[in-house]
Amino acid sequence: MRAGETTTTRTGRGRAVPWAVLGLWIAVIALVGPFAAKLADVQHDKVTDYLPASSDSTQVAKIEEKLPGGETTEMVLVYHRDGGLSAADRETAAGQVAEITRQHELIGGAPKGIPSKDGTTLMYPLASNEPGANEEQRDKLVNDVREVAQGEGGLSVDVGGTGALATDSGAVYDSLGGPLLYTTIAVVAVLLILIYRSPVLWLVPLVVAGIADYMSMGVAYGLNQAFGTTVSGQSSGVMTILVFGAGTDYALLLVSRYREELRRIERPYEAMVAALRGCGPAVLASSGTVAAGLLCLLAADLNSSRGMGPLGAIGVLCALIAMLTLLPAILVLVGRRVFWPLVPAFGSTPKQRRSLFSAMGSSAGRRPLTVLASGAVLLGALALGSLNLPGALKQEDSFVNKPEAVVAMETVAKSYPGQGSQPIDVITPQGRADETLAAVRGTPGVGSAEKGRTGDGWTEISVFANSAPQSAGETATIKSLRDKLKGSYVGGDSAQQIDLEDTNARDTKIVVPLVLVSVMLILIVLLRSLVAPLLLVVAVVAVWGASLGIGGLVFEPLLGLKGTDPGLGLLSFVFLVALGVDYGIFLMHRMREESLAGAEPTVAALTALRTTGGVIASAGLVLAATFAVLTNMGLVQLVQLGFVIAVGVLLDTFLVRTYLVTSASVALGRKVWWPGVLSREPGPAEPAGSSGPTEPPRQPESVRAP
Repeated sequence: MRAGETTTTRTGRGRAVPWAVLGLWIAVIALVGPFAAKLADVQHDKVTDYLPASSDSTQVAKIEEKLPGGETTEMVLVYHRDGGLSAADRETAAGQVAEITRQHELIGGAPKGIPSKDGTTLMYPLASNEPGANEEQRDKLVNDVREVAQGEGGLSVDVGGTGALATDSGAVYDSLGGPLLYTTIAVVAVLLILIYRSPVLWLVPLVVAGIADYMSMGVAYGLNQAFGTTVSGQSSGVMTILVFGAGTDYALLLVSRYREELRRIERPYEAMVAALRGCGPAVLASSGTVAAGLLCLLAADLNSSRGMGPLGAIGVLCALIAMLTLLPAILVLVGRRVFWPLVPAFGSTPKQRRSLFSAMGSSAGRRPLTVLASGAVLLGALALGSLNLPGALKQEDSFVNKPEAVVAMETVAKSYPGQGSQPIDVITPQGRADETLAAVRGTPGVGSAEKGRTGDGWTEISVFANSAPQSAGETATIKSLRDKLKGSYVGGDSAQQIDLEDTNARDTKIVVPLVLVSVMLILIVLLRSLVAPLLLVVAVVAVWGASLGIGGLVFEPLLGLKGTDPGLGLLSFVFLVALGVDYGIFLMHRMREESLAGAEPTVAALTALRTTGGVIASAGLVLAATFAVLTNMGLVQLVQLGFVIAVGVLLDTFLVRTYLVTSASVALGRKVWWPGVLSREPGPAEPAGSSGPTEPPRQPESVRAP
């Protein structure tokens, strides 16, 4: 008790502060609520939201929106019968195309059918400017065409093309919001019930995480309005995952420490203050590393990656604020009974039983170098699996379940071998249109080229290659056009895939070093050491490599995924390094506490593992489960990202933190804290860990009175 402070004063503060915090949160939610509801209004999944900001294909897409009629919706109407089309089939096709022409204004009027050489397929290219850049009108146009184009008696009719593919992609992204949120909540709820074994306690952090998610939506909307930040279905979905995953991790650490302090301190308010002092720095540093790592994505040129950075950071910071203010206030107001039936009584001691983490620590402590070497060999062997990752993901392979647009693309590719079925879009200055058209027609690999719309100083040229879409031949043609047509832009679906792959490679070279440096700096400040931060960073990088390797062994052989998303390496690195360091912070911060209290290096390492192992395991399971929810979504890029991060978190939790970091800490001894004061042997009159008045020594946890 501080001088002049009475029991009544402390009791009054213990009641007033939590109520004040609760009242403040009610005011914040009332203020943020109207903005949170508007986030869906600014969420877009246009092609430019996922393209590199500076690429040719992005410039083409932006200029096409400004041409007369706005953005063109291109479709391909595909009629197919395995045994060959009959005369009746052709009449059906002609009648349906005529009906579509009457209902909608098509560029060039009624299209002409293009029969395949084998007589099994009839293809009608359709294009319209009716929707412009309006996504809802585009979807209505595509669905109207699909409603008219129907087959029967063995005749299949599919609507494909870039417009139909955009509609099908948008439908998948639209389906993410509700199912992703509900599944995440259900998974977290089940795990919290199993972890806490209480009918009440699990609900408190879950409700707080829900409030944090609502708050993050309002802040994300404000960021969009103030700075034009891209909000896509992918980035908002990942934000939700981070709020519940990271937020629940912070809650688990705080509740665990709070339960421990309730056995030593009688009043819940004072116990919570002690818990916040004990684990607060670790939680702050943990959230800081995640936010800093995600904000490094602002240096990416890819719009989807750059937009995901600030939204992810918002999610983590909102979760942090909620878990360090609202959660403690609710727990203090409810009191000890929230832990029922396992209520931590004042003055009691927990049952002493040999835990799994005590056994792990003992094995790591006996043969640290052997354990460390074995773990390093295992991670290295797993990382070799990344050599088996499938090649770049093609557009038609980006869906878990093939939508109609992809079925149409596959039918066209099979029935029209060696023929381009989707245009390469060239945008050239209006005054050089004829010159550019002649150059395009003279480029090897070009089958045909025709001028399209003109406006705003630009002319559109539609080019068809002799090779199939996204083949090596078409890629060579696109690169030849870009080399030849200086001052013009070459875009279209296939060009977009090339730009995505090239830009992700460029972004990786820039963002990865930024992430490593920012995380290292935060760890150095927290742990006041160079060796310990380096150890943690090397560990999480090894986990990332091993996780990608496991993906290489699973994606194509077991899951049948035919390609790897170009952004998988970068995004999985950012998330695994930033999130993985979390658990290292929890472990190392506790190890440092024990060392400051006078524990020998080996004792400090094993005590830290024993006291934090359970909560780290629980947090790892929750975080892995939340990201695993992404594997149930309909897009291959989300499935792969969710899988790699979930596997990486589990590896980090049950192998790297428990065995390798602990073994390395035991093997290094005091050197793990070099060059800080803890790296020096204490003098005869100096207690271990003494560092002056700012860090007074305390009893180690292993001998502290309950």
